[in-house]
Amino acid sequence: MWIQNETSVKEFILLGFTSHPTLQRILLTLCLVIYLITLFGNSLIIFLIWVDSRLHTGMYFFIANLSFLDIFGTQVTYPQMLFHMASRTNNISFNRCMAQLLLTLFCGMAECFILAVMAYDRYVAICQPLRYPTIMRMQVCILMAVACWLVGFFNAAALTVITLSFPFCGPNEINHFFCEEPAVLQLVCMDTYIVKVLIFTLSVLVLMLPFTFIVISYIYIARVVFSIKSARGRQRAFSTCATHLTVVTMFYTTIGFTYLQPRSEQAADQEKTASVFYAFFSPMVNPVIYSLRNKDVKGALFKVMGKVS
Repeated sequence: MWIQNETSVKEFILLGFTSHPTLQRILLTLCLVIYLITLFGNSLIIFLIWVDSRLHTGMYFFIANLSFLDIFGTQVTYPQMLFHMASRTNNISFNRCMAQLLLTLFCGMAECFILAVMAYDRYVAICQPLRYPTIMRMQVCILMAVACWLVGFFNAAALTVITLSFPFCGPNEINHFFCEEPAVLQLVCMDTYIVKVLIFTLSVLVLMLPFTFIVISYIYIARVVFSIKSARGRQRAFSTCATHLTVVTMFYTTIGFTYLQPRSEQAADQEKTASVFYAFFSPMVNPVIYSLRNKDVKGALFKVMGKVS
């Protein structure tokens, strides 16, 4: 067995994307723009849902939760990364790295469960529309959201505690731009077979159980949608699920590539690339997906713009 005091590493070095000065400046500018767009877009979604009473329903409540998670997740990773790019110092203390690992795991796991709850919300709306106001009343939605956040946090905390129990005695260079679980576990100085089995097993449980629930929900939704005789009715029913399906596809395609494949040194760069999509681009484009494909959100935006003008 291993014990915590075997760890001798006091700080890690995040290798980031590149060490080339010119590329560093270009990436700094690009990441800063993406960061600001992400904060603005998700904050706008939350604001519109808050001020427009027509959006005070379960579906938009969970969208607001998703936007808040996107904001929180970018706050965990972006400032540190931007500082490293600007100062060209890539050091991060061991404790700060573990805190970042905990919070990024929390955001990812909570988002998995929020997406699953959103699938259930769509199932009730389409398969049991008359009972929707009763089943998905706001008190129930709040309890569901709290449960998602708590389950995500406790799972992330458990995985972080397990990670802390492994010995880190060098090297201390993390081939990543933030402290993500698979990249950090590559530095454990012990037989990594146990580590690989552990992270893969927990990833399957935490990621695939919500995903399986989503798939089952949409199987029932599809049965109801295809039973609708009117083509316009089918299109309208499916359009209410299109945004959620798009977000689920983007999220699980990229995060699954990182967490649901066997660990290997050769896959490190590919995992880092996949992380860019679910950690950076997904939070940035999620508000665009919800606003462009949703008449209610666009209506709320035009209403607010009309009041301002």
